[in-house]
Amino acid sequence: MQRLKGLGRSAALGLGLALGVAAGAGAAAPATKAGSPWWAHIAYLAGDDLQGRLPGTPGFDRAAAYVMGKFQVSGLKPLDAAGYLRPVRLVEQEVLADRSSVALVDGEAVQPLTLGTDLNLGSRFAQPATVEAPLVFVGYGLHIPSAGYDDFAGHDLKGKILVVVNGGPGNLSGAVKSGARAAETWPAAERAGAVGLITLLTPKSMDIPWERQTLLAANPGMYLADPALQEASGPRFTATVNPAQAEKLFARSGHTYAEVLALADAARPIRGFALNLSLRATVAARTKSLTSSNIVGVLPGSDPRLAGEYVMVSAHLDHLGVGAPIRGDAVYNGAMDDASGVATVLEVARTLSAGKARPRRSILFAVFTAEEKGLLGSRAFAEGKDLPKGAVVADVNMDMPLPLWPFTRIYMPGVEESTLAADARAVGAAQGVELVPDPLPDRNVFTRTDQFSFVRTGVPAVALKFGFLLGTPEEKVERDWRAQRYHAPSDDLDQPVDIAAADRFNAYVQAFAVRLADAPGRPSWAPGSIFAPKP
Repeated sequence: MQRLKGLGRSAALGLGLALGVAAGAGAAAPATKAGSPWWAHIAYLAGDDLQGRLPGTPGFDRAAAYVMGKFQVSGLKPLDAAGYLRPVRLVEQEVLADRSSVALVDGEAVQPLTLGTDLNLGSRFAQPATVEAPLVFVGYGLHIPSAGYDDFAGHDLKGKILVVVNGGPGNLSGAVKSGARAAETWPAAERAGAVGLITLLTPKSMDIPWERQTLLAANPGMYLADPALQEASGPRFTATVNPAQAEKLFARSGHTYAEVLALADAARPIRGFALNLSLRATVAARTKSLTSSNIVGVLPGSDPRLAGEYVMVSAHLDHLGVGAPIRGDAVYNGAMDDASGVATVLEVARTLSAGKARPRRSILFAVFTAEEKGLLGSRAFAEGKDLPKGAVVADVNMDMPLPLWPFTRIYMPGVEESTLAADARAVGAAQGVELVPDPLPDRNVFTRTDQFSFVRTGVPAVALKFGFLLGTPEEKVERDWRAQRYHAPSDDLDQPVDIAAADRFNAYVQAFAVRLADAPGRPSWAPGSIFAPKP
């Protein structure tokens, strides 16, 4: 291949192969779903026949077989003799709201709360059968001593249920705040002796209306069967409160949820205080064990010295299965979330495998299970023994990139925490794509998809999404999509998608992965990043 003017080897290789994805030997990029190989994968994976790809169901297993078949056709190698499928042991927990109860207790006075209206019980952690404990509000619930911020300091939390509000102070980045919430809040709470955690949502950060959240709460949750990989060391009470009913928790505190919400919306620090109420709960739940698989294939690297290192290209296969019907439709197809990301993984794997030139490092294509249940498949892989420690140098993850408008901007929550930002900008400069900041950092996108499992193990990792700026038409399209289709049956095959934009996005992903695989050195964390491994 002729060297492209102004580009180094890795950029030229990535862009040249990527242009083959988008243009097919010089032809115009497909403009319709019917002409798109990328959409063909989505059409199968998000079809009604697969029943929403819930882990542990035949629909998920058929989807996994489809991905494995495409890996085989592309010539990807199994990671080892165990093959492409990497089983993950899970526990499914179904919380039975009709047999559960929650109440606020003030001395002899008991105020029952209505499940679904006032709050929803969590199902991603083992719930205790019964609990009664005082409530204490601890602000954002963030424990970040390295950044000089600790909401737990100065509070006696032993035997208490913590109440926290989403968000964080404005002097901390969105990645730092959401990373601490996901990885540090529970361990800090357990060390302090807390027995539960209640989250107060803020309307500003909610991307799913409360009514639909209540429908989703009826779905079973899951957690990893291996105790060493579980977030909590034992049963812990968890719940989420409806913002419209949150004042009930503050009635005896001398404070109001309104004042807390005003501080949270302004990203101001919030001091904690006792709520002077206890919570009494009885939680009925059913559990069962199941196994679901990650699917992993490898494109071996060309450099004998670097082939034992891996750049990962990943997405998640699972969605929500069959649930409460909305407008008569009960199949939660997950076309954009995340059949679209899996389709990108498959197309990048196909076109890179077909190319004559191979990247220097190996590229590991991974499609994970149980992301929707708390990043479970990716965590099992990141913290398991499938690969030697340090073998993965970066994860390029796709989760719901949303090709709903022309691809001229991209955002990657947390990208500035590592040298991946420079690589992202370099690929963007070659393709006319601008890297923009996370426009809504308090949505915690940085921690809500599989790349965060690798961040937690010290691997620089990002999730790639179509970028937009606040106050633009693209922002409205994105907000409307989340409000109407995110985690709803309407995320199906009958929705508008910009196929040409999706092809450009796939080209970007491919060039980005190749650039990382061909680089002389590994990506590294930015100086002072709290995500860098501790010495």
